[in-house]
Amino acid sequence: MRTWLVTMMLMMTLGSWGSDSLSVDTLKRENWFSRTIRKFTEIDTTYVEPQHYNWAFMLQSINSFDFYRLSTTGDNSQSISFAPTLGVRVGPYFGWRWIFLGYTVDLRKLNVFDGVKKLEIDASFYSAQIGADIYYRRSVNDYKIRSVDLGKDIDTSPLKGVSFDGLNVSITGLTLYYIFNHKRFSYPAAFAQSTCQKVSCGSWMAGIGYTNNSIDFDYDKMQEIVKERIGREVVLDSGLSFNSIQFTDISLSAGYAYNWVFARNWLFCASASLAVGYKKAKGETSENPDRIVAITEPKRGFDLNNFNLDGVGRFGLVWNNTRWYAGASAIVKAYNYRKEQFGATNVFGDVCVYVGLNFGKRKEYRKCKE
Repeated sequence: MRTWLVTMMLMMTLGSWGSDSLSVDTLKRENWFSRTIRKFTEIDTTYVEPQHYNWAFMLQSINSFDFYRLSTTGDNSQSISFAPTLGVRVGPYFGWRWIFLGYTVDLRKLNVFDGVKKLEIDASFYSAQIGADIYYRRSVNDYKIRSVDLGKDIDTSPLKGVSFDGLNVSITGLTLYYIFNHKRFSYPAAFAQSTCQKVSCGSWMAGIGYTNNSIDFDYDKMQEIVKERIGREVVLDSGLSFNSIQFTDISLSAGYAYNWVFARNWLFCASASLAVGYKKAKGETSENPDRIVAITEPKRGFDLNNFNLDGVGRFGLVWNNTRWYAGASAIVKAYNYRKEQFGATNVFGDVCVYVGLNFGKRKEYRKCKE
């Protein structure tokens, strides 16, 4: 099949299975696994309302965005930015306690002859104390030229919006983070709908991450498009004359998150984290020796070793009365790679809109009224 018709998402959420009100005798009777789970999900019920139900069903629309900027430095610096058309995925999700599985269809890719291949798999783990993001994205022949800077006195407006099938990108990543004020601040309330924040509260966070990013770039095809659209010969900088680059990033991050309860059953969450990443890159240049001026290694490619700043932002707006819930969320990740002769910036994320309900009350809440 020439086209992936669907994109997939797997989201795991770990809600509150216990609270600070549990007795010591009760904890002693539990097995080691249950005690461990409860330790990671302990909450202060003055600030956070635990999940009342065992089952959940949700409909969700996901709008994905992706942005790449390749650039060179120096007196004749150049830059090219690429981004695909926004993808819209819709689908159902079904959950039991801390396992939440879903499947989405990309409405933009229902034409099986469009020649575009795109696959996205995301998994998120939310508990009161720790969280994790695992993601894999691969996009082939799905980019358009968004902006170009080829130097002074060169009108690049004819290049904007032009489809470019010479850029293939894949990114794989894992991020783990710890929430310090986890008993009073609830990330799941904003992004997993498994608890409800009752009183406004914030928390500092710290984390570690690993990312592997691969870029295949057809320099010759880009050169042909530039000449065709501009109408004259314009040589791209030698720093862009590569066939492929693979970046590896290991990072340490710190940030802050705040849940604002501005009305009954309503919550707005905003969080931001900055990461210092150690990045290592290796790649292969074009076989044409005339275009290896900016490469320090002969013909075989180049290695970049550097520290750069990355960032992650999360925003969520939720209405949740423990049974019914609806809301929207956005997660934005930004990665930067910089060296003397070359730079790359990747910004990607999802904007989600959802509505759902919980059902199958847990035993301890069956006598409670909504």
